Parts: sequence; C-alpha cells; structure tokens
Amino acid sequence: MKTSPVVTRGDLEDIQQPPEPPFTTFTTWQKRWILFLAAFTGMFSPLSSFIFYPAITSIANGLNVSVDLVNLAVTTYMAISGLVPAILGNAADRIGRRPIYILALSLYLAANLGLSVQNSYAGLLILRMLQSAGSSGTISLGYGVISDICTREERGSYVGILLLGPNVAPPVGPILGGILAARLGWHWIFRFLCILGGSCLLLLLLALPETSRVIVGNGSLQARGIHRTWLPTIEKTHLDANGREDTAPCKATYSSKLPNPLACLRLLAIKDTLVVLLCNGIFYTIYCCIQASLSTLFIHEYGYGDMEAGFIYVPFGVACLISTVSWGKLLDWDYARIASRAGISLDQARSQMSERFPIRTARLRSGLYLAVVNTVATAAYGWTIQRHLHVSVPLVLQTFVGFSTTGLFVALGTLLTDLNTDRSSTAAASANLIRCALSAGALAGLQPLMDHVGIGWCFTLFGMLGGLCAPAILWLMSVDTRISDLVPQ
Repeated sequence: MKTSPVVTRGDLEDIQQPPEPPFTTFTTWQKRWILFLAAFTGMFSPLSSFIFYPAITSIANGLNVSVDLVNLAVTTYMAISGLVPAILGNAADRIGRRPIYILALSLYLAANLGLSVQNSYAGLLILRMLQSAGSSGTISLGYGVISDICTREERGSYVGILLLGPNVAPPVGPILGGILAARLGWHWIFRFLCILGGSCLLLLLLALPETSRVIVGNGSLQARGIHRTWLPTIEKTHLDANGREDTAPCKATYSSKLPNPLACLRLLAIKDTLVVLLCNGIFYTIYCCIQASLSTLFIHEYGYGDMEAGFIYVPFGVACLISTVSWGKLLDWDYARIASRAGISLDQARSQMSERFPIRTARLRSGLYLAVVNTVATAAYGWTIQRHLHVSVPLVLQTFVGFSTTGLFVALGTLLTDLNTDRSSTAAASANLIRCALSAGALAGLQPLMDHVGIGWCFTLFGMLGGLCAPAILWLMSVDTRISDLVPQ
C-alpha cells in the first residue's frame, strides 16, 4: 500500500509565495545601450561651455562688442543651467524620461541652429540661454535612468559610465573650440554642436526606450505613444494569450499635475541629503575654479600661447575619465564587501535589509581618502604656480585634483540616487542647483581673490573648503547601522 507524501508547512509556503519579480527586465546589453545614450546626451552641457571659451575673443570681435559682454553669455548660461533642471527633473519623475529627453534635445538643436547663423549680440545672449535650457537637464535625467534600471550593487559602475560623457568635455572642448574658431570661424562651433546634437536626437527617437518605473514598471509594462521608440526591436513586444500584440492600456501611475520646480528645494530639509548636496557643491566649485584658472594662469605665469593653453586641459581631463570608470567599479566592490562582512547576500541587502544596510558607508568610506588628497593637491597647485616651479609640477597636481574631485562626484552622486530612488532626477536637479550657485559665486570672485591674496593662498582657501567635507563625510557614515549589528548572531 502506497503512502501519501508528507507535505510540510515549508512546502506550502514555497508553493504559496510566488518568486519576487526582477528589479528590471532590461537585459545587460540594453542597459549598456541606454546608459551610452544617457552619457552621450549628458556630454552636451559641459561641452557647450568648454568649446565656447577659446572663441570668446573671436566672437567679441565678430559682433563688435567687448569681451566682458560676451562673458555675460557665460554667466547667463550658468544661471539657466542651475534653474532649468529643477523643472525638467521633476517633470521626468512624473511623466517619464523619454519625452523630456526629446524636449531637451529639440530645444538644444533649435538653439544651435540659430546660433550658427545669427550675427547680433542680443541673439547670442538669448540663444545661449535656450542652449543651456536644452542641455543642462540631461545629466539629472541620466541619474533618473540609473535609478530606474540599476540595482544598488551595480549602481556605482553605471554612474561611472554616465559621467564619462560630461568628463569628455573638459579635455576635448577647448581644443575643438580653438581649432574651429581659428580655421573655420566661430559660427562653426555652433554648426558642429548642431550636427552632433541632431545626431543624438535622432538616436533618442529611434532607440531610447522609456525606463521610468511609473510608466513601464520594471520594464514589463508596455509603453505607449511618445514613450515608444521608433525602432520596435529595441523594446520588448508584449503578447496576449493568442500570440497577438497586447493592446491593453499600460498601468501607468504618473501624475497629471504640472511639474513643480520647487520640489527640489524640499530635499534641502532632509539632513543627510543636504550634507551630500553641499559636499558635492563644494567639490564642484573647486573643480570649476581649477578649470577656469588653467589657461589664464599658464598664459600669464608660463608664457603659453592660446593653442598651448588649450592642450593643458588634457592631463586634467584624462585623470577625470580614469577616475570616472575606476571609482564606479570601486563603489560596487565596496558595496559587495560590506554585504559579505555582514554575512548577507546582495539580494538581501537590496530587499529585506535595504533600510538597515549601511549604504552611506559603502559609498563614502573610500571617498574619505579622496577628500584628503583633494585638499592637499589643491593648495599645492596654487603655491607651485606662484613659485614658478617647473610646469610639470602643477600639471601633475591638477591631475590629482581632477582624479579626486571626479571620484567624489561618482560617490556622492551614487549616494544621492540611493537616498532618493523615487525622485532621482529631482535630487540630481537639486545637486545641480547647489553646484551652480556655489560655483558661480566662486568664479565671480576667483580673479579678485587671486589679485588680493595671491595664487597660493587663494587655492589654499579652496583646499581648506574641501577639507571641511571630511568631517561631514564622517558624520554621514556615523548615521549608518554598524556592520557588526547586521551580522547574524
């Protein structure tokens, strides 16, 4: 006589509990393609700045205005780049990434088309503001995409990939701008950007799938209308039970309310987010001041020409690119190492223990060393130029500044996304607002400060400002749950 198999309570629980759905249904190659497009579009905001700098004198001569008036176009560009992402970032969190990307690149293309043919100062000023409005929100949109498709344990590497685009601009932009302005005329700078921006917009229309989790969930919901790519092979085809394409309405949860540009200010009331934003803004200010001072100081102190001054950006830019990739991978390694020390799996760290996992420590403990390196290298950079040491010395020191600041951008940007996954584009817009406000003030006072206290003391003060972020990072890490408390007893 056969006996019935014994069914335990654990067996019933296994049957009753369906497996947890994957975080995203996008494949690895799809995620890499999406991040490539995000990095490509993120390049335009800094590229439009750095390619403009070498042509300032040529533009002033061509429009018969002073250099100071052309510099006003730089100031207004930066002002708009601090404000517009607050609108676009919040809109992307509400109605999806793809339509906002298309809107931003369309504005950028129109602005460059106008700049390439106009010959008036008023046209330059207005169209540069429109150019900034189109390009400035792309980086915050990229952070939103990362929060949509990347899990915590891989987020560091993907932030590194995203920042490759913006970090191409510092070494390449000034060289391109100088060559185009000298050989073809300054209008060709904007024609080049028009061609590049138009190519990017076409790629977005053809092959950028919607990633917003309020529109397509983890990628399993079908996108509709403008959220769909022109090339259907890029997206998954959703089929019904009869094998036909499913035409059921997508269960979107987006809000129909208008974007709220003040939403990013609410994040300033969250203590740990505020500290991250301030640290990020301080290091960005140092980054901008080093960049702004390079050509001027090397021309005045070492007698370099305009073309040579353009090439001195290359070591700084290469250091930034190396840091972008390597520090992203280090963040993923730190995350996995902390999970291993706590005796938990990566899946547990992401799901059951996500609130208790020491995410601030995982992102910032290696960055603490970068803050120290940045402080020392920034101060030393100023003194070596003031003492007229061999040109190789400040060039080496600026690579340390570039590597450390970029690594800190990756770490702080990843942590900001971790802390605000449901409003990541809005959080990135908040970071952009703080960065632009601090850097605009610092750049306005940079030359007067160097004239008043000297190059050495000027950059010593900036180095000390960065040094203040070290105790702030330690405080952020102290907020976390101790790793020993996570270890099973």
